[in-house]
Amino acid sequence: MKLEELQALEQRYLMQTYRRAPVEFVRGEGALLWDSEGREYLDFLAGLSVCSVGHCHPAVVEAVREQAGRLMHVSNLFFTEPMVRLAERLSESSLGGRVFLCNSGAEANECAIKLARKQAYRRGVEEPEIVSLEGGFHGRTYGALSATPRLAENEALGPMLPGFRSVPLNDVGALRDVVYEKTAAVIVEPIQGESGVYPASEELLLAARQACDEVGALLVFDEIQTGMGRTGSLWAYEQTPVRPDLLTSAKALGGGLPIGACLAAPQPGEALEPGDHGSTFAGGAVTSAAALAVLDLIDDPALLRQVRELGAVLREGLLAIDGVEEVRGRGLMLGVGLGEDVDAAAIGVDLLRHGLIVNVPEPGTLRLLPPLTVDSAQIERAVGLIAESLLTYLR
Repeated sequence: MKLEELQALEQRYLMQTYRRAPVEFVRGEGALLWDSEGREYLDFLAGLSVCSVGHCHPAVVEAVREQAGRLMHVSNLFFTEPMVRLAERLSESSLGGRVFLCNSGAEANECAIKLARKQAYRRGVEEPEIVSLEGGFHGRTYGALSATPRLAENEALGPMLPGFRSVPLNDVGALRDVVYEKTAAVIVEPIQGESGVYPASEELLLAARQACDEVGALLVFDEIQTGMGRTGSLWAYEQTPVRPDLLTSAKALGGGLPIGACLAAPQPGEALEPGDHGSTFAGGAVTSAAALAVLDLIDDPALLRQVRELGAVLREGLLAIDGVEEVRGRGLMLGVGLGEDVDAAAIGVDLLRHGLIVNVPEPGTLRLLPPLTVDSAQIERAVGLIAESLLTYLR
């Protein structure tokens, strides 16, 4: 089927919730993709940080194939080994408590919100509040959406859930002012991804930890994008001065398959009881097997060191390009701030035309999220393409 036919069918049958680029991808391997016309692309978006071990990694493909050939689904009313082993692996690599497995980042955050509210109810709070940060993104289901200030302003989708407040990113005073006895949780992305790659400061994180401890609230780290090695440690919180009570994960966890998880420290992990929460497909054998294979690949000191080293090389190369004003982020999660006279969207289109996939989360920023398995030659190639595109644009 030709691209034009696919576009016509998409226009007719899919709800128009995405603006798709006019490309049909048919094959992927590592950091490379190929379209239906045989053109090769260097993927520095990795499916929005999902394909962090590269496209179709042989170990993940084999784990999925083997498990799918034996057992695909039996529901959470029974045991499967991949589900339990994955929960153990996630807990032992993070906060040491219990794990709720689900299907997406939004679902992981919904679990965190529900757990935080129940924890607050147990200490006598009848109308608990969740505090989030402006510029944050936590998902599009209604709890997660209500915690995402910019999207929650859409009156056509209202009313949002009550009990959500937000403060500016890195405004320590504003955060301290809104956290009080009714606060159930503060939810933070260590680095905000969807707004353009903006790190939360150490001062903000320390203030959030202290404020939560003072009133008995939970500190939640949304690591759906920053986790699973993206910043050069398995979890981004490991490079900060604080430890959260809850951590949410998804995206890269399944290597391309839909899976999410809410990870808890020992005490808050006991809050949910049978009947409080659930999900039909959560912890399925196939997706759990994929996630275990992904963890085997990413939870490796050599790979994580490489992420930090190549991230530094990529940052240095980008900063040397005319038209690049700043580079934000950590590891292989970078936001490239362009000059005021540069149209980032135009650069993104031009780069796609020349075989490099990036993302434009805001008018002045390119977001780079290459697979963690990217090599130095591919880093050099991407920097060269960005430099060439900006040079042509600024002439």
